[in-house]
Amino acid sequence: MIISHLRVNHIEKPLGYLLDKPTFSWITSDSAGTCQEAAQLQIAIDEAFCNIIFDSGRQEAISSLGYTPDITLKPRTRYYWRVLVWSEKDHGISEVSWFETGKGNEPWSGEWITSPFDKEIHPQFFKAFSLKKRVKSARAYITGLGTYEFEINGKKVGNEYLAPFYNDYHKWLQYQTYDITSFLREGKNAIGAILGNGWYKGRFGFINQMKELYGSQFGLLCDIDIMLEDESHIVIGTDESWLCHPSPILESSIYDGEVYDAGKEVDDWSTIDCDLNGYAAAIKFSPVCGTLTERLSPPVVITERCAPVKLLHTPADEQVIDFGQVITGWVEFKCHLPAGEKIRLQFGELLQNDNFYNENLRTAKEEYIYISNGKPAVIRPHFTFYGFRYIKIIGLSHIDLKNFEACVIHSGLEFTGKLETSNDKVNRLIENAHWSQRDNFLDVPTDCPQRDERMGWTGDAQVFSATASFNMYTPAFYKKYLYDMLLEQKTHDGSVPHVVPDILERCMVLSGNEDAVQHGSCAWADAATVIPWTTYLFYGDKTLLREQFENMTLWVDYIKMQDDTLTGSSRLWKTGFHFADWLALDNLDKSSSFGGTDCYYVASAYYFYSASLAAKAASVLGETEKAKEYQQLSEEIKKAIQKEYFTPNGRIAVDTQTAMVVALYMNLVPKEHKERLVQDLKKKLDDNKVHLTTGFVGTYLLCQVLSENGLQSYAYQLLLNEDFPSWLYEVNMGATTIWERWNSVLENGLVSDTGMNSMNHYAYGSIVEWMYRYMCGINPVESAPGFKEITLKPQIDERFDFARAEYLSAAGLYKSGWEKTDSGVAYHITIPFDAKARFIVRDTISSVKVNGILHKELCGKCELTLKTGEYEIIVQK
Repeated sequence: MIISHLRVNHIEKPLGYLLDKPTFSWITSDSAGTCQEAAQLQIAIDEAFCNIIFDSGRQEAISSLGYTPDITLKPRTRYYWRVLVWSEKDHGISEVSWFETGKGNEPWSGEWITSPFDKEIHPQFFKAFSLKKRVKSARAYITGLGTYEFEINGKKVGNEYLAPFYNDYHKWLQYQTYDITSFLREGKNAIGAILGNGWYKGRFGFINQMKELYGSQFGLLCDIDIMLEDESHIVIGTDESWLCHPSPILESSIYDGEVYDAGKEVDDWSTIDCDLNGYAAAIKFSPVCGTLTERLSPPVVITERCAPVKLLHTPADEQVIDFGQVITGWVEFKCHLPAGEKIRLQFGELLQNDNFYNENLRTAKEEYIYISNGKPAVIRPHFTFYGFRYIKIIGLSHIDLKNFEACVIHSGLEFTGKLETSNDKVNRLIENAHWSQRDNFLDVPTDCPQRDERMGWTGDAQVFSATASFNMYTPAFYKKYLYDMLLEQKTHDGSVPHVVPDILERCMVLSGNEDAVQHGSCAWADAATVIPWTTYLFYGDKTLLREQFENMTLWVDYIKMQDDTLTGSSRLWKTGFHFADWLALDNLDKSSSFGGTDCYYVASAYYFYSASLAAKAASVLGETEKAKEYQQLSEEIKKAIQKEYFTPNGRIAVDTQTAMVVALYMNLVPKEHKERLVQDLKKKLDDNKVHLTTGFVGTYLLCQVLSENGLQSYAYQLLLNEDFPSWLYEVNMGATTIWERWNSVLENGLVSDTGMNSMNHYAYGSIVEWMYRYMCGINPVESAPGFKEITLKPQIDERFDFARAEYLSAAGLYKSGWEKTDSGVAYHITIPFDAKARFIVRDTISSVKVNGILHKELCGKCELTLKTGEYEIIVQK
């Protein structure tokens, strides 16, 4: 028996995270048994478990998906834990893992400091100190306004970038904890820290040149907490004894990039040998910011390094490096130039007429400028990131590709899913969706990583949340995002802004346009119900669902309030602004970004959907009265929708693909007319030569609805279409990520629109969820969340020779693949420990063999319950 993936609040070995109520989870594999009979959790303050402070004892009720003991934790304390698991045949014990608390409610010794320089001058701070004994343990508790990096004795601390990350600084601020024991030594030590604008005070938002969104001054707060070998305790906090100096970073901006003048470097700036000539004393200040707390954000790290593919000399006489893949991150390079010479790097996603192109970035410069000090150097940006495949280099006469490397940067989440088919173009599409997720999961789920936007758009996040959770382990990532969302909801009577954090409102307020602030669009704001429920369905953690239940209820109650006060409790949502089926192709006005589906129909449908999800969540949490309340509300909405939008004979009043799939997916169509609507949808597709016209709402649901209603061949056709509009049209046009628009690039290779056109938006990548759930058949079951049970119902298609999926779920590793044989289909399936699957094949069957054994009773049908194990199921027609 192997017990792995030991997590606390869905983080492995969390250091300094917010751990008010720690929830423990793990995965068991390689057991001689098939199911967990009992488990035991132990927590100690020593690795040898001589001093155990919590022992659950053997309990049958403990779940590997999440166990929350009744325990009070001390601040600044490392705890060790392990779990024992019993199956019906064996038992095992995990390796020892740990978690460590932050400062909790303890006061800070340090104070906020800033520099006496002009507010535009990027500062670097310095502090020297001596230690009389060897260090037993040491921690740095640190945060900055805006982003920061720091070094001790000449070495960068941690592998994270862009800390303290992105949230509404007026609502809350995270600090990070680092183990710096190995960085310190007996005798003299030094710490150096540099700061960049980041989201705190740099340009951000739609209003050009809007800066200082949260504050105007750089700031640093730090406590260095040291325990010496003699058990004496030292705390070195930021105060006026720290020194500061202008840093070599002349400019930094999330949108515009960075300007770095190496001629202004201070040698040994983070060591005891630092030349302090020109340094000034730091000054204390009191920033306007929200509650300072331990972190929620998973680390933002470099996850991959990519070599260039080729050097291009364009018709416009440009030198352009092609990395072969659109990524988020930056380029690290080596160079040795005379002092004062300048290199300029410009970043872009694609070429136009074989020349470098970046006009779709709008006002974002996306560049890096380096001014040499005459010394050889390895160069990288510090406080920005870029969305790019190509970089244009100006100021370097000879380019050696070996000196350049692209660094892929995103939140460090474990990859959990794999898909492969016999179609290479579909495989490229799968890879494109995966890359777009990586590129846009940078602390918040952004819409795009390149232009003057990069915001946490709720609509994109909502439709992609299930796909994201197949691809990566997302609960901690979404926990932070939903916490940001909840804080926003509490300032909007429960409504959800279009983006979280709500930088759009902040820009409007600062520009004097408070009346123009918008929030509460259907499908976008419904992220407040969809993401919590998706997270529960995928990971089965009731503690998380309870935390996020307030997001759900606030949002549903807000819509109901609008309904009650503005439309007389009509139980239809017919007020306000809505993106609805954004960027659909069925609007007669081709210049519009809005789809052709009535926005209030979509809004009313989501009103129903969110109310029903709130009812389900309330039922899971034992909130019986609330469950009844939201269930009744959802039934009232459904009746109102059927009365308003369906004729007595079952014809839907809104005659679009999206309207039909929404009604079928959300079960809004009267039961007696469901088959008519399915046939109407089929005809709608036939009339359009089986091509979609859907946007952000309809596309996500379309193939799922087709597969659920006997039209899986149509779903496959939509997947396999190669002409416009289709997923493979993008692949054929050379896309390496998912486009924002179906026609982001025209057939002539030119960009269709520069006003709003990203080559890296993940929303339409939600087709990958359909591949997991319908092509390969891995479907979670609501009554057994966390993939403790699945419905395994692969839908094959003759145009594929094989398809296979792997998914490392919260319960363990599932595999589901199929391949055609001369006389039928061979299914290869793995079910993890303590899980089961209901395997279903609906085709006409002449024989079924399971692991070589013929099952005559399954002839003509195939429905099996599969427990833990590996299976080869041969189905012959």
